[in-house]
Amino acid sequence: MKIFSAADVAKLLPYGELVEALREGFAEGAETPVRHHHETGPATTLLLMPAWDKTFTGLKTVTVKTDNAALGLPTVQASYLLIDNATGAPVAVMDGTELTRRRTAAASALASDYLSHKDSSKLLLVGAGALAVHFAQAHAAVRPIKQIQIYNRNVKKAEAVAAELQTLGLAAEAVSDIELACRAADIISCITSSTTAIVKGAWLKPGAHVDLAGAFKPSMRETDSEVVAQARVYVDTREGALAEAGDLILAAAEGQFTFDQVQGDLTQLCQGKVYGRQTDAEITLFKSCGTGLEDLAAAELAYLRQA
Repeated sequence: MKIFSAADVAKLLPYGELVEALREGFAEGAETPVRHHHETGPATTLLLMPAWDKTFTGLKTVTVKTDNAALGLPTVQASYLLIDNATGAPVAVMDGTELTRRRTAAASALASDYLSHKDSSKLLLVGAGALAVHFAQAHAAVRPIKQIQIYNRNVKKAEAVAAELQTLGLAAEAVSDIELACRAADIISCITSSTTAIVKGAWLKPGAHVDLAGAFKPSMRETDSEVVAQARVYVDTREGALAEAGDLILAAAEGQFTFDQVQGDLTQLCQGKVYGRQTDAEITLFKSCGTGLEDLAAAELAYLRQA
């Protein structure tokens, strides 16, 4: 059985190739039960995410520690077990934290490939946690991103992300005026653990694409109901959205949205069963809750690339 460190996973999962692996994975399909979700402490959530296809079975275990930031530690930590279906034998254990960060960013980039303007060049990252650098690179793998702005309550964290992106050859800067940044952005990517709306619908320009990947509980949200109400909404999976997509659940509770307004999921987009962006002026929204299919596709890519 092979052991993949975080550095191994990073090397084996370049964003462009990972986006295409996810596209293929969603097009072909896999068995992905809704993840097990357990509150194991006041600030701790345990997630168990199984998935299987014709060749492999995978299981990811995740702990979400919302109090880790104060300790200078990652909020999300995970491991991944990959099993060969032909023998039932485990063939790899991988650093699930790096895998999760990369596949999460790649899933949003995959959705953006269907939903954002082809010439989108201005990206706004709302949140400066561990996912920020990954999301910037993933979006830049599918769109001609020329300007990246980072907004965070802690300006120093936003500045640190901007500095890291600059070392990677991406034009990035920290910003303090969220409204002004939203009004200019082609793509707004939210990756926070907020429980209150940060992005307002009144700030969105025609043709904007909103990517929501942070909030992971029904009580959490990154946008107000006006954002959801005026957008054509897509999700990674309908089951996950119904259970966990706080931005949509809260907008529905406020009478601004119903789940039958969801235009499609990533499987339907990748299989060509629904259309993505239809007009230059429409606002699109993608809500990601995460699915085991993404982990499985990423783990398979990493395992097969090193074989």
